[in-house]
Amino acid sequence: LPICKVQALHLLCKHSGSRNPVSRRTGASTSAVTKESAHAELNTIMERLKGKSGQELVDAFAKEAQARSDCGSFQQGGNLGPFGPGEMQKPFEDATFALAPGEMSGIVDTDSGSHIILRIA
Repeated sequence: LPICKVQALHLLCKHSGSRNPVSRRTGASTSAVTKESAHAELNTIMERLKGKSGQELVDAFAKEAQARSDCGSFQQGGNLGPFGPGEMQKPFEDATFALAPGEMSGIVDTDSGSHIILRIA
């Protein structure tokens, strides 16, 4: 079987435990941010996205990522482009592949920080 690729938007909150604790959006250090506060912020964002689906959810998620994500992909609304197995950190890959297109994850922790993921393809 061919290895399938998925596509996702994500929003990353870096924290003191991130392997490179600097926001790609602001250039500021995230070493004073606790993992707990990163999770609390993601939970607040997930609350705002609740009840949305389809294109409305994609647009709202992209807007949240542009405003808050610490990943360089914030400029693309968190869009990472298509990726296949082995191209992302394992917990992120596993969480993305477990979602159906149009479905949003809960909080996923990786070496980069804490994420929420919206699979779009």
